[in-house]
Amino acid sequence: MKRLNTKIILHLMGLLLLFNGGFMLLAALISGIYNDGATLEISFAGILTLFLGVLMMFATRDHTKELKKRDGYMIVTLGWVVMSLSGMLPYLFTGAIPQVTNAFFETMSGYTTTGASILNDIEILPEGVLFWRSTTHWIGGMGIIVLAIAILPLLGIGGMQLFAAEAPGPSADKLHPRITDTAKRLWFIYVGYTAAETVLLMLAGMNFFDAVNHAMATLSTGGFSTKNASIAYWNDNPLIQYIVILFMFLAGTNFVLSYFAFKGKFQKVFKDYEFRFYGLLTLLVSIVAAVVIYLKADVPVSDYHPMVWGEAESAFRHSLFQVVSVITTTGFVSADFTNWTQFLTVLFFGLMFVGGSAGSTSGGVKVVRHLLMIKNGLLEFKRSLHPSAIIPVRYNQRMVSESIIFNILGFFILYMLMFIIGSMVLGFLGLDFESAIGGAASSLGNVGPAFGTLYPLANFDSLPILGKWWCSFLMLLGRLELFTVLILFTPFYWKKI
Repeated sequence: MKRLNTKIILHLMGLLLLFNGGFMLLAALISGIYNDGATLEISFAGILTLFLGVLMMFATRDHTKELKKRDGYMIVTLGWVVMSLSGMLPYLFTGAIPQVTNAFFETMSGYTTTGASILNDIEILPEGVLFWRSTTHWIGGMGIIVLAIAILPLLGIGGMQLFAAEAPGPSADKLHPRITDTAKRLWFIYVGYTAAETVLLMLAGMNFFDAVNHAMATLSTGGFSTKNASIAYWNDNPLIQYIVILFMFLAGTNFVLSYFAFKGKFQKVFKDYEFRFYGLLTLLVSIVAAVVIYLKADVPVSDYHPMVWGEAESAFRHSLFQVVSVITTTGFVSADFTNWTQFLTVLFFGLMFVGGSAGSTSGGVKVVRHLLMIKNGLLEFKRSLHPSAIIPVRYNQRMVSESIIFNILGFFILYMLMFIIGSMVLGFLGLDFESAIGGAASSLGNVGPAFGTLYPLANFDSLPILGKWWCSFLMLLGRLELFTVLILFTPFYWKKI
């Protein structure tokens, strides 16, 4: 085995710090505009991060411009840790979150787009801090690594290895043969959706600051809100909630399909197995939940237009909102779904393992993996009856190789194993059964709200210190889809050949 290219790894860590520092200065600008009293502290955090980035890049300027796949795994994993360590500086310097453990948890939750929070009163925070909090979502949503590879040609470095490590899902769709052009197109769509949602939310009645923050949290499928009650703050304005539902659904859809739609290739969109299954599953589960809510549970009825918005509409809207929020792992809350009967509590727990589409900003297992596992499972019946026949799994009219099926099965087994271990660790640390399995499923799936003491209208502040570090690790595992992180703990990665 060739040694890791340490210099280029550190060089790219410096590049990521430059990105982080630049966004911190943008947050400082917002702080200054709103005169919230935190401008100096956020500015200092940004300048310090920029200085460290420049220093690191300067010290490794003579690096060899050769990037291997092994280096890519280290860069992505280490990059997320470095971003989180530097990203907690605005919280620490402003005193918004004075404890290192809490600040790291909040920051990791932001970059991994989990949306779990330790803050008990969000609304007292300075606007600059709130904007930075949402920015960590927005950066992590598409992946700071994907942003970085869009400019790697300027450094004379190819970025294919980074893209493979950042997006290790089964989908191999590319928008353009050159990976950097792919990254640019993905970010163009991402920025466009964010701007569009911001405008629509403002037209629906949100102020500019809230609209921008919630748009960033929605498109990243993160879930951080500027309000303690999350989207439930706007329960008297169904239009806002429907707009958020729409963009959560889009954010949970493969961004390649969005590109095809903008190019007018709608046939490719509607013929996609994953998109059809994703849409149908969302609709069917929402209808089931709406019927149960209407018959068995109480939900707030809007008084925004009492002649139009009644109990049936309210039940459907809240069920649709929460189903989309959990499937896409956004984690916004319009109501406490753990109070909607035991049946729906179990249903929503199951949805935490679904995830959005491959190629989206969602976490979780991903719909395409479930589809391929189901297809392969059903074909086992045929193979049992015809043991000599070669019966391949087909997806979108194409044959899926056995290696991909084995990879998906391996991923799912590893995912469930990490969920069990994660739950056991949280139980060992003192959490009750419901809170332990809910916290592990939520952290690993990057969902946000959980169950038990971590229910949707509560937060993760009640976790013990070790519990917060453990959940932070689970968030990182889930965001980078297990293999990218866990491969660093295997002897195969470090073994010299």
